[in-house]
Amino acid sequence: MVLSVLLNIMYRPPANLAVTAISVFNLVSMAISGRMEVRGKHLQYSKLQSDGTNNNNNENNKNKNVKTVEKAKVPSQLGMFVIYAPAFLTGVSSFALRPSGNLRFNLVCSAITTHFLKRVLEVLFVHKFSGSMDAEIMFLLSVSYLLSALTMIYNQELVQGLPEPVIDLKYVGIAMFLLGIGGNLYHHFLLSKLRKDGEKAYQIPQGGLFSLVICPHYFFEILGFLGISCICQTLYPLCFTIGSVFYLMGRSYATREWYESKFEDFPKEVKALIPYIF
Repeated sequence: MVLSVLLNIMYRPPANLAVTAISVFNLVSMAISGRMEVRGKHLQYSKLQSDGTNNNNNENNKNKNVKTVEKAKVPSQLGMFVIYAPAFLTGVSSFALRPSGNLRFNLVCSAITTHFLKRVLEVLFVHKFSGSMDAEIMFLLSVSYLLSALTMIYNQELVQGLPEPVIDLKYVGIAMFLLGIGGNLYHHFLLSKLRKDGEKAYQIPQGGLFSLVICPHYFFEILGFLGISCICQTLYPLCFTIGSVFYLMGRSYATREWYESKFEDFPKEVKALIPYIF
């Protein structure tokens, strides 16, 4: 049943071991990362990096006599710019390297370029930054996004000339993608207004879907990724999207736990990611 549906909505996967291996690795690694977020092992690039959970405290107590090495740090704004800029340049370059691509190929490249352009512009003009991040995390995330953009484009290149899927989802994908990046940008804008320049104190977000979930920006990010998957209708974007769902579920759960631990008046009815459900 599931296989039959997939065959109707996806290109038949090309016989390319590298793309298949990267697709599976991405899905599994992001699912594991989501599980680690739930367990308190956070990627060190946001407010969660300073979250002192009981597990972390216990671990610190056990290792208090062990000498630690200070990791290299970079300003958060610079770090986030470096994370997204290479993937954006990859999207831009794809138009020059493959100028004769078909409509779907050009839509895929346009979606990837738009997605990362939005992120770069948000770093420069929307988000408020007040700290630093590990240079190691900056490098790992930058390479991860770069490889994801490259693999999506390459996977689309491999199916050029193959029979189209029975069910064409690219126009549905365009609508989902635009709604996703629009909703994500709107809620990022609301978050940016919580703190004035120079302020470091966090507040409970208000407005938009923040009355229903603490991470509506993640919800719309997933919607945007689903849109890209529908535009592509290939293996890697599907695996990337499923992996992103697992990771952002874990991340949103951890974010809700953080807000509950910091604010006694945090509304209990506000969910993590999906209104009324999770």
